[in-house]
Amino acid sequence: MEKPTVFNIQKYSIHDGKGIRTTLFFKGCPLSCQWCHNPESQQYPVELLYYHERCTYCGTCVEVCPQKASVWDGRRIKVDREKCTACGVCADECLAGAREIAGKTYTVEELVAEAAKDQMFYEESGGGVTLSGGEVMCQDMDFIEALCKKLYRRGYSVNIDTCGEAPYENFARILPYVDVFLYDIKLMDPKKHETFVGVDNHRILENLIRLSQDGARINIRIPLIGGVNAEDGFIQDVIRFLQEHQIRTVGVNLLPYHNTGKSKYANLDRGYAEERYHVPPAEQMEHFRQMFQMSGFQNVKIGG
Repeated sequence: MEKPTVFNIQKYSIHDGKGIRTTLFFKGCPLSCQWCHNPESQQYPVELLYYHERCTYCGTCVEVCPQKASVWDGRRIKVDREKCTACGVCADECLAGAREIAGKTYTVEELVAEAAKDQMFYEESGGGVTLSGGEVMCQDMDFIEALCKKLYRRGYSVNIDTCGEAPYENFARILPYVDVFLYDIKLMDPKKHETFVGVDNHRILENLIRLSQDGARINIRIPLIGGVNAEDGFIQDVIRFLQEHQIRTVGVNLLPYHNTGKSKYANLDRGYAEERYHVPPAEQMEHFRQMFQMSGFQNVKIGG
């Protein structure tokens, strides 16, 4: 059983399902959404985050790096990403806190122990544990199944936050232990989906149909990005698809775009095309919510 990499354990989470939850964020995703607000979640290996604005240019990282991946160019310190192995030596030695390693491996027992620390909150709020990412359904499924079983047997509500781009047998393995699937729909047109997300949406939509047919409880989550999909035609296409395939939903969340992860791209030395996207106006978000309600959908919310 391979131990996946977790890049965040978020306590007291109220946006990843019912009640107060502990959300475990797994590293690695088959998609590459251009607006992703957690770019450190996309690749499976651990990565170095370099907070340029905190750096005092003391040069310690240059001196201690075993791979000689930190280089002083006469004006600033740069990271050679091809050489960097994210060993963590520079992060341990950086007194300014300008370096951080994104990702750590855990055993099933260690993650269950982390979740158990918040059991009192689950009992009081009707919450539980949410597995998110990255993409949890593309991790080692022996590990994920074992984790879901242990959480389920402790009586914790288990939610899976998924983009849907994974073999269906992965979903089938954990279906008995999952309370709700938080299922993303980003775009309906397959070519546009591939342009903005990196793959077409054929398997994503097929998996959604099969999950519904197999009795899963599904909460649809739709990120809405101005300049990409924040338009009536897209909402109409989603509604039509859900109705035609009789997708049984327990709710719909309309998630307006935000750029809070923008700085992380610079910390990973990647570019971010912020000018392409914008936040849909509140009036437009309310209009989309009413479109779902008028089509007979219940529990339609704007935001988490």
